[in-house]
Amino acid sequence: MAPTQSLEEQATEFARRGDFGVAARQVNEELTRAAPTNAGAWTRLGRCCLELGQLDEATAALEAALELNPQNTIASSLQQEVSRRRAKLSAAIPPARKSRAGAGTSRAKVSAHLRASRFGGQAPVTGGFGRPEFATLGQLTAAAAVEALGPRIEAILMALNDRPFADRIVDARNRAGQSGGKLFRRNSFYPGGAGHIYAFQHGGRWEPQLNLGFFSDSRFGRHAIRAGIGFNLTQGEADREHEVGQERVLAQFDRFQQLVSSEWRQLLTDWMAANGGFIQYGTEPPSVEMLPKDAVAWLAATDNARELGWVFCGRWLFADRPADAATMENATKLTKTFEQTFTDLLPLWMSVYRGI
Repeated sequence: MAPTQSLEEQATEFARRGDFGVAARQVNEELTRAAPTNAGAWTRLGRCCLELGQLDEATAALEAALELNPQNTIASSLQQEVSRRRAKLSAAIPPARKSRAGAGTSRAKVSAHLRASRFGGQAPVTGGFGRPEFATLGQLTAAAAVEALGPRIEAILMALNDRPFADRIVDARNRAGQSGGKLFRRNSFYPGGAGHIYAFQHGGRWEPQLNLGFFSDSRFGRHAIRAGIGFNLTQGEADREHEVGQERVLAQFDRFQQLVSSEWRQLLTDWMAANGGFIQYGTEPPSVEMLPKDAVAWLAATDNARELGWVFCGRWLFADRPADAATMENATKLTKTFEQTFTDLLPLWMSVYRGI
């Protein structure tokens, strides 16, 4: 069978299943290189890039498709959708609410932190997460830090609810009989101990979590933010669903291991290499010294996840890296990074969730 024919069959099969994830993107991209006049391949590539949140790449692919066939109504419709999503992404996220006059000592400390550093005595108007926020996170108690920074984190979570990946997850959960009309509910963020706030989707305690974590340098030695897939395997919690939930999340982690040891091994390795991906487990810091292929091998082979209690794989941003710091300080860029991360990992999350 000719290479282009094989690629075409793979690409059309992905489309037939409604799968426009990372693997489908790679197949269609290969097909456009092998057959650059294949308008269908360019159209499917544009759809994949759109679903993955890669709007610039989607635009380029759809323009190529329309250049080959100006009457391509599917490509035209996808172009319109790209424009709509660009408009949503350009909307600024509101900053955190100001403290009320007469608030307690903890809020006075927060105000002092937010007036500090290079923002010239003013809190950053972007609503992102910069040095003042990390100072707040590191110097206040866990509960006070959540109270101070919660509105800022919640604004990002509410923005993520409007992204396409969120609708697909809500739909998958509803089809499985789970409740919820939004990916994140209000107050979906929690204190994780000193210097740590985390958030995960509605109903996610006993599911593969779409997890966000914010860490001051008091926790792991570096200000950091993470986004990715996590598994809370801790035992001994007082929860009415504990026994059933514990077995479910263990089965889901087993499914996750099967996937990353087979069809997802190379895909996840490549994604981690390209996106600052690291694993993190238990109370250990992110394994930044571990190469992506070794990290994926660890995920596939570890046999003590229950004892570790927590296993995570995803993207990490570090404030001591200038490019990462610029992303974290700007709410729009930070939200887009979260969206891109969850969109990239969505096919893996779906495979784990639906496999149980």
